[in-house]
Parts: sequence; structure tokens; C-alpha cells
Amino acid sequence: MENEKVKYLMDMINDMDLTNKLRLAICMSDSSCTKLKYDKPEMYKHFDSMLKEIDKEYRTTLINFAKYHLIMFAMAKIMEMTKEEQNQVALYLFNSTRQVKNK
Repeated sequence: MENEKVKYLMDMINDMDLTNKLRLAICMSDSSCTKLKYDKPEMYKHFDSMLKEIDKEYRTTLINFAKYHLIMFAMAKIMEMTKEEQNQVALYLFNSTRQVKNK
């Protein structure tokens, strides 16, 4: 089933802390491999500013996202998905970061 891929990734996102969710959102927004319906540069700026608020390392140094294996694994799974599946995951991720921020 194709929805199993989406559900698997949503479960993975659900288990992430806010910092990793934001890192994944930045990777998705910055990647040329994702086919999101959303304004990717605008979303990138939004998540970039959120991550800068909570992660001192991200604020002060150039981050190599390849050292975050969970993020790279999630991105690999996202790249295997169809455009519709990618957008489902992106919407879930974006909403889950917004819910945590509003708490």
C-alpha cells in the first residue's frame, strides 16, 4: 500500500523533537528533489527563523545536515514518494511544527 509510506514517515516525524522537525522542514523546503505545492522559499525563511530561535549551533555555524542521519533517512524516503505523498507529509510536518510552537 502506498499510504503505508506516508504513515511510516508521519510516525517518524511524530517521534522527532521540534529541532529535528525544523531541520527536516528546512531540508524539504531547500531541496530541488521535492515537488511541494507550497512557496518553498517562504517556508524556508519561516523554518530557518524558528530554528535559529531554539538552536544556538544552527545560529552560529554552517550546519552540515548530512550528520543528522534521521533527517537524511527521512529525506531519502520523501524523495521516493509521489508529488501527492510528498505534499501530504509536508503538510503534516508543517502543522506539527506549528502545534508545538503554539503550546
